[in-house]
Amino acid sequence: QVQLVESGGGLVQAGGSLRLSCAASGGTFSRYNMGWFRQAPGKEREFVAAITWTGGSTFSGDSVKGRFAISRDNAKNTVYLQMNSLKSEDTAVYYCNVIARWPTGVSSGSWGQGTQVTVSS
Repeated sequence: QVQLVESGGGLVQAGGSLRLSCAASGGTFSRYNMGWFRQAPGKEREFVAAITWTGGSTFSGDSVKGRFAISRDNAKNTVYLQMNSLKSEDTAVYYCNVIARWPTGVSSGSWGQGTQVTVSS
């Protein structure tokens, strides 16, 4: 089973940018479709973006389309989320996970600790 560690979160002003990283170990990372999800306080976990195992196709949720971009480096076993034009409503804990059913069906595997993103207005 793949283990995932998210990093790169922090406090940023509205309109700013952050890049999140998700490092994978165990499993065969380069064969997994991967996705980013987020959970704001008091809300359910929400799909953000997904990328195929080759990196050839991506899919983004409507709330981040045109602002966030997902990418991956299979040589580094890492998936990234570039977040631009951040808004206060992007404040959440961000998680990565394996996509078991394209494009938004997350694997039943365990979640990492996530990384906190806080956008101040």
